[in-house]
Amino acid sequence: MTREEIIAKLRKVEALFHGTEIEGEKLAAQSALDRLNSQLAQQPEAQEEYQFSLPDPWKRKLFLALARRHGLKPYRLPRQRSSTVMLRISRTRLDRSFWPEYTELSKLLTKYLQEATDDIISRGVHGDLSEAPEQANLPLI
Repeated sequence: MTREEIIAKLRKVEALFHGTEIEGEKLAAQSALDRLNSQLAQQPEAQEEYQFSLPDPWKRKLFLALARRHGLKPYRLPRQRSSTVMLRISRTRLDRSFWPEYTELSKLLTKYLQEATDDIISRGVHGDLSEAPEQANLPLI
């Protein structure tokens, strides 16, 4: 199978992965993505070095775990901040599989953490989670 055929199949499987809410279909699509990514990895393509800034520790942990699951080796250069992560990856692989998967999982993680935070604060601190209202012309003390 040529590189172009593999990339075309990757696009179709990714569309299935992102277009379904059924857990079994997502798992099957993810399995197919993994197989196609391994086939792509066997066909040489120039890898480039990319720098990612991930100040949110939860998203950084997700990014690192996902990179390792894809067989990548994240690293930092000397004197880089801990929020910086470097990856060597081909542009095609980054654009077609790794980054779309990361953004989807990141959205799910953010939603989960928001719901958990709201639940803990509303049950343990105070039930009113609304933002502070804006008030104009208050006297300075």
